[in-house]
Amino acid sequence: MEQKTILILGCGNILFGDDGFGPTVVDRLLQEGTLPSHVLALNVGTSVREVLLDLLLSESKPRRLIILDAVDHADRRPGEVFEIPVEDIAPEKIADFSLHQFPTVNLLRELQDHFPVRVTILVAQVQNLPDQVQPGLSPSMRQAVAEACLMVQQWLG
Repeated sequence: MEQKTILILGCGNILFGDDGFGPTVVDRLLQEGTLPSHVLALNVGTSVREVLLDLLLSESKPRRLIILDAVDHADRRPGEVFEIPVEDIAPEKIADFSLHQFPTVNLLRELQDHFPVRVTILVAQVQNLPDQVQPGLSPSMRQAVAEACLMVQQWLG
């Protein structure tokens, strides 16, 4: 991780429907085999906090951090892909596996505000989040995966 200038983290739980968006995007990027050598893409599942803490404590940090995750915003259409600035993430719970809650947000702010790390959070609006184990993305989220891959590839040049 210390030798890469761009780090891509796919967050979410593939066992809970559309929550698997982030890991699925990373898996597709890796399968395509087109990532430049200075880019590291990781499926971090629900372990993003641990990775961010390691990154924060590391002497060497990437210049850019791209986070991929699913969100549930009532004002967005299912499968809509959009960016969320770190500053706009409002805490709703103290502890949750979701990227969008503290303390994860604190770690992202620390990286962004105190180190030369550009943090980009790319999310997609869920169509379905089941209450029990139910792997697989909805049709709208499968389209969002393709769109997110294109966006990331464009950012990477």
